[in-house]
Amino acid sequence: MDDPAIQKERAQNLWASFARKVDPIAQATELEPVPDFDLGRIGGLAGPKEEILTYACAATDPEVYQRWGTYPPSGLLLIGASGVGKTLLARALASLTRTSFLSIHVPRLVIEVIHRGGKVGELVSGWSQTLTEMPPTTTFFDELEFSQAQEIGAHRPDLPVGPVMDFLLDLVDRTIAVEGTLVVGSTAHPDTLRTAFSHQDRFERVVEVNPAFPNDVIEALRIHAAESEKLAGHALFDAIDWPQVVGHYHEPAPGSWIRILHAVLRRKARCEAAGETVSNVSSQDLCDEVERFKQARGRLAVPRSGTYV
Repeated sequence: MDDPAIQKERAQNLWASFARKVDPIAQATELEPVPDFDLGRIGGLAGPKEEILTYACAATDPEVYQRWGTYPPSGLLLIGASGVGKTLLARALASLTRTSFLSIHVPRLVIEVIHRGGKVGELVSGWSQTLTEMPPTTTFFDELEFSQAQEIGAHRPDLPVGPVMDFLLDLVDRTIAVEGTLVVGSTAHPDTLRTAFSHQDRFERVVEVNPAFPNDVIEALRIHAAESEKLAGHALFDAIDWPQVVGHYHEPAPGSWIRILHAVLRRKARCEAAGETVSNVSSQDLCDEVERFKQARGRLAVPRSGTYV
């Protein structure tokens, strides 16, 4: 087997073995052994992309830091609203550095640990041992502000914050201590994130992920439209007036705009399946879908990025 195949099999086997022993790990983590996600597939975000490329040097060219009399940051903390591209940036880092990509959904991990209980010691010790034995890994702690996460009901004052913080900080510290591991965290709630996470020995480099409207949104839409056409093997779009489509609605994050685009494509697919005559996607098709998004989002008690009927 070539090296990527060996790395994939080793990473899969080690993490699967750990997950079988500790239920919260199986429920709240996902491993991509050999990620393949190019940084160029992310629209805009020039500043955050530069930060990712700089941090990648810690794995691809570590001696360059010494030549400049400095050292790599212990970890990156990506801050920005839901759907702006934080996870994609972390995946791109793993792909750039040819490391496995381990994603931890922190709020879900917290809930799983609280509900199941009794295995925290086994989880923490197994975590260190497994990461040490695995091939180099980019580890992504997704949504460190666990008590504010929408996925678990937004504001959750009932959670035992002190013990949970002790657990998470121990997990982060153990991850950073593993040689060859790149560590990235994220939050959509930086204003309430506990400062212990941004300590100089943890996520010391804070990177704001804030897409420029409308240019970054338009670039993301063009990238995804081109990818859809490549997948389909033929043209799917007319000459779209992207500034017109995007310009009259500032609220959605790029992730929501991508879902709007795919909603239009799915509607076209459904019409074709019904035997209807279907034309390529027009600017008006996209504008109509934006109106559906706005109407549905207005009906939600707590609007969530990318969720609409």
